[in-house]
Amino acid sequence: MTTTAGPPPTGGGDGERQRLRLLAVTACPTGIAHTYMAAEKLAQAAESRGIDMKVETQGSIGAENVLDDNDVSTADGVIVAADKDVDLSRFVGKRVLVVGVAEGIRHPERLIEQVRSAPVHTAGGTAAATAAPSGGERSVAYKALMNGVSYMIPFVVVGGLLIAISLSLGGHPDPSGGLVIPKDSFWMDVNNIGVIGFTLMVPILSGYIAYAIGDRPALVPGMIGGWIANTGSLYDSKAGAGFIGAIVTGFLAGYLVLWIKKVRVPKFVQPIMPIIVIPIVATTALGLFFINVIGKPISWVFEHLTSWLGGMTGTSAILLGTILGLMIAFDMGGPVNKTAFLFGAGLIATGNQAVMGMCAAAIPVMPLGQGLATLIRQRFYTEQERETGLASLFMGCFGISEGAIPFAAARPAQVIPANMLGGAVAGAVAGLAGVKDAVPHGGPIVAVLGAVSGVPMFFVAVAIGTAITAVTTIALVDVSERKRRGEPVGHGVTLEPELALVGAGVGAPGAGTVVAERRAVRGETVTAGVVGSGGSSALAENAVDATADADSVAAEGAPGSGSPTTANPTPVVLSGYLTERTVKVRLDADGKEAVIREMAGLLARTGKVVEVEELVATALRREAQGTTGLGEEIAIPHAKTDAVSAPVVGFARSAEGVEWGSLDGTKARLVFMIAVPEAAAGDEHLRILALLSRKLMDAGFRERLSAAEDESAVLGVLSEVG
Repeated sequence: MTTTAGPPPTGGGDGERQRLRLLAVTACPTGIAHTYMAAEKLAQAAESRGIDMKVETQGSIGAENVLDDNDVSTADGVIVAADKDVDLSRFVGKRVLVVGVAEGIRHPERLIEQVRSAPVHTAGGTAAATAAPSGGERSVAYKALMNGVSYMIPFVVVGGLLIAISLSLGGHPDPSGGLVIPKDSFWMDVNNIGVIGFTLMVPILSGYIAYAIGDRPALVPGMIGGWIANTGSLYDSKAGAGFIGAIVTGFLAGYLVLWIKKVRVPKFVQPIMPIIVIPIVATTALGLFFINVIGKPISWVFEHLTSWLGGMTGTSAILLGTILGLMIAFDMGGPVNKTAFLFGAGLIATGNQAVMGMCAAAIPVMPLGQGLATLIRQRFYTEQERETGLASLFMGCFGISEGAIPFAAARPAQVIPANMLGGAVAGAVAGLAGVKDAVPHGGPIVAVLGAVSGVPMFFVAVAIGTAITAVTTIALVDVSERKRRGEPVGHGVTLEPELALVGAGVGAPGAGTVVAERRAVRGETVTAGVVGSGGSSALAENAVDATADADSVAAEGAPGSGSPTTANPTPVVLSGYLTERTVKVRLDADGKEAVIREMAGLLARTGKVVEVEELVATALRREAQGTTGLGEEIAIPHAKTDAVSAPVVGFARSAEGVEWGSLDGTKARLVFMIAVPEAAAGDEHLRILALLSRKLMDAGFRERLSAAEDESAVLGVLSEVG
């Protein structure tokens, strides 16, 4: 078959090839369903036109069907349908079209036509792109910030914990210099390694913010810019600009690189642009700009701030403690924090230990408060954030305020005010109680080691500040999400733009074993209509009781063994996670939230749902991140929550269809719901999503699924999924 008229192909070959060869990459940031649906849509559109196409999918499970050098060399064009960063450097010399993943689902035919006239991608160049509605996706700035935070977190955790361990096991209070570790000891080496981790933390944040915006050429100027921002001596400041300065340099570096990329240069210069020209020009310009333009004002401001604090020593202890607490909590090791800390430390030598006592009480409040928040409302946070929260608690005990930086960088508008409120209260209480600290350090460790006078009130101040920080953070995050979605929220919201489901880790049934589950009474339904956790548990139990007597389990039998088996064994669907018990041929609900509630009640029939209301809340929070309506009249709501004790999948149909905000504007008539325990491990749920997404792209399969008369027939069709 010959291809339609168009520009000459850019791929290799013998010159006689008649079939067009295209490549595609699909990727979405919140899951893999859209990734695979876009891949299937593009592949189907290509096949219908007699075009060879290979599609690489970059989902949460990792890259699959990866494009190799041979694929690229023989390709005539590349379609990148993605809502996250995809490395385009391997496609230099090829026609490249970059669009959102939704475009790959909605208009695959159009993309195939457009890529044939797309500009050829050059080294350091920018591929052609078409605008696509962003739907529930976060902004580029938010994604860049989160990219920097995710890379920074390991450095915060490793550096902070090593410093805390070395201080706790190898340090001792010294009247002349805080907690001291002997210079030639093993623990000093451990401390130095931790300091390196902390030193790298800020440049890493800046570098990977820049990388997310300007790709690899922005990495070097971003990291060096972050180092400059954190090194106050370069611009005559006693304290660097800290993580706030790193955020500034990260964005400046990223957008500066994007601007340089647009400059037209001779062809012979293009190959060295991304590896030599752009990094050198951007790094030099950014470094000089920060040192001479931004750095000088920073130094001036904080010198005068120190002088202003010096004039307050005769004022009310409560007012001074409040101000110092606000400053300590503002940037957690940054210039504002250090100004307050150095002010308190400098007064120790004059015999005034009360000011350092105020600072010492405020210093641990931020990491302790943010860590406590992850424990109080675990469902507000991703798994990575909860792990960081535990490390933050540990760092807080040793007066390492930087432990709260990952939370502040991810949600500055919510976390920083909460930190400041808690720090202000802790400082004020310590000032009121006359708490004193004889060493320039803070946190419970200095009280334990005997450097604090007024120990009981010191711990009271820390405890009150910590509690206020945690509660305020939770409240502000909740309010922020309500405003963002424009609707009330009953529970916390997870803000990471990642897939809510992480791991199931449950194996398939053993070989030769067939489990048959049959419903004695057809058409029986159980809905989730009880409000409250207690009622939810009762509903789950009642649902199980109502169906337990109507189910039967077939005898085991390996093929060829002669053992008895059921005459019509029920197919095993999705490793047994979806059964007749979790299938309903007609939904009663007609709205998204009502459908999710009804589906949760359906899953409760298995006895694997512990808290129906919590399952519903988690699924709705996932919807708030971005619709699970995939188009083609399909929706796959899903939830990762301890409200279920084991993975479970349900399916139901809606005759009228439910408005789900799908990418193609269709109402959802085929609804699957997936739920897995939060602590489950592995990628089983990702396999389920991939299998469903791919199979549901088959129009014939969807027709058979819609036409199936009852639950048994539906299960028979679904057995094709695997």
